Amino acid sequence: MADSSTTPEFAMSGVREVLAAEAVHMERQVIALERAVTENPGLAFDLAKTLIESACKTILKDRGCEYNSNWDLPRLLKETLATLRLVPSGCQNEADVTISLRKTVGGLQTTIQGLCELRNTHGFASHGRDAYSAQLDVVQAQLAARAADVVVNFLFRAHYYYPGTEVARRLSFSELEDFNSWIDDQNPPVRIFSLEYRPSEVLFNVDIEAYRDLLSDYRQEEVPDTDSEQISADTEIED
Repeated sequence: MADSSTTPEFAMSGVREVLAAEAVHMERQVIALERAVTENPGLAFDLAKTLIESACKTILKDRGCEYNSNWDLPRLLKETLATLRLVPSGCQNEADVTISLRKTVGGLQTTIQGLCELRNTHGFASHGRDAYSAQLDVVQAQLAARAADVVVNFLFRAHYYYPGTEVARRLSFSELEDFNSWIDDQNPPVRIFSLEYRPSEVLFNVDIEAYRDLLSDYRQEEVPDTDSEQISADTEIED
């Protein structure tokens, strides 16, 4: 086995680029996979598969699509890709580009199948093996982790960039700072003994539906009443 003390720490840069601040469960999977690459290479295959499964299920749920808990990873990926737009609307030679991208997607599916096979044969947690069986090394673990990194980054970018009219993207507390500040300005901090919390953050975590309804009202109030503005302008001109 390679000397892990001389191996640079592995980072899931692609996943971290698209990981939402509130996706705590998925963030823990990322951290575990990053550590496993150098500390326990066999576990990296299990975690790489699990991470992509989480990404697919998250996207399907965001898009209001049902999935079967018994689906294997290739099926999950296939169903997820079916909900995603692969090229921007109006792209030149859109049909040809789509065909090329679908070939790329086919390569991703082959990668996923390979990950599943590696997990079955060399995963640390998937199946029991001979106590003296040889382990795969950091080199192979990085292949699995990097493949998962690329796949998850691609899926979420397509999900976010081409949401479509049917997508109700999950609220992200960190992306609504203006609205959060508006709530905080009108309500005192929430105090529990010596601890203090933002009212907006408490509402987001305790009653997300109330937070969503309030956000909808807030956005409607932000939209200018063009008819009233026009009437006011006409009145000023007449005067």
